[in-house]
Amino acid sequence: MSSSNLATRVAGFFGALAVLANPAGVLAAQLLKGVALIRALYVSVPVAVVLALIAVLASRRARFARARSVYADAKGRGRPSRFLAWLGLYAAVTGALALGIYGALRFAGS
Repeated sequence: MSSSNLATRVAGFFGALAVLANPAGVLAAQLLKGVALIRALYVSVPVAVVLALIAVLASRRARFARARSVYADAKGRGRPSRFLAWLGLYAAVTGALALGIYGALRFAGS
């Protein structure tokens, strides 16, 4: 297995985990009695950010490895993984912005 294939798979895996991290936090808050929604999001949003950053870095590594490849057919193979990585980063940043606005509103209200 070449390094670009491994990096592509890693990017797709961590990108999918980053996309699913925030819904998993919401689901945990709904299913577990002692977990409040805001506390679950305090945990799931930073986890999503870290997972998304790992996915984006792996996606960039795969793209650079494919650029150095001698095989011409390796051009569009990492596109779904790159899309998942950036989608995970988008979801993580959106969650972080939501928590930031929530914190600002709480601070302004007290």
